[in-house]
Amino acid sequence: MQARLAFLEFLFHNISRIFAIAIILTAALIAVMLYSEASEAIKAFGVNFLFTEKWAPNVEKFGAAGAIISSLVTTFLSMLLALPIALGIAAYLALIAPRRVKDALGSLVELLAAIPSVIYGMWGLFFLAPILREIFGGNGFGLLTASIVLAIMILPLIASVSRDAIETVPEIMKESAYALGATTFDCVRSVIFPYAKTAIVGAAILALGRAIGETMAAAFVIGSVHKIPENLLSTGASIPVVLANEFTEADSAIYTSSLFYLALILFVMSFSLITIAKLLLIRKQK
Repeated sequence: MQARLAFLEFLFHNISRIFAIAIILTAALIAVMLYSEASEAIKAFGVNFLFTEKWAPNVEKFGAAGAIISSLVTTFLSMLLALPIALGIAAYLALIAPRRVKDALGSLVELLAAIPSVIYGMWGLFFLAPILREIFGGNGFGLLTASIVLAIMILPLIASVSRDAIETVPEIMKESAYALGATTFDCVRSVIFPYAKTAIVGAAILALGRAIGETMAAAFVIGSVHKIPENLLSTGASIPVVLANEFTEADSAIYTSSLFYLALILFVMSFSLITIAKLLLIRKQK
């Protein structure tokens, strides 16, 4: 019996190790494939590709500056809009809402997280864009519209995970805070969020990864114009939108390679942003 348990423990540890290594190898293989396919564009344009705005397939001139800036702006603005609202929803559902409201609203939030991104894009195109057109003028498309759509799309993910994290806070900690005269806001700010911050930051990192890589929702409303945006109302084209719109249109080797170069940049950006967020969390914990 003891030998059987030891064998099962050995098997479990090694299978888990294989799965972990497989994830690392998969990421490495993706990076190698992207670099290999992008090598022609890397040789042709070098680092200047990152700082050049012009994207003209007809004369085989390609630059990623506009797409990079559009991706970063829409990602960070969507996180800025979604994070405080999502945390407010999570705190309300976990601490304040009556049982009946909590169950109904909680289920609705989880269902919103499962809606396909193309639906959010269509909603932005036919509902949100006309409203912003009336308020700010222009055609209603641009970075602000795309950021709002992305924020609404990632909000349920942050709220759902944060709510679960808040509910794991021991009751004795909350009761102790209330016994010392803390209000609900004081308890949330000083007890609950610090206790659940690891899970909340984890939810934010997942949302960040989804926002920076989102294609269809942004493609409907961002405008798909290759230029460095002048302001939040300007049209643009994020990296995923460029890849989705133009990959099937690439009719030359350098065009295709430039798109793979963009994909490699997106891979590095996503990996870097998530790594930085994780390192900052670890540093904060220490």
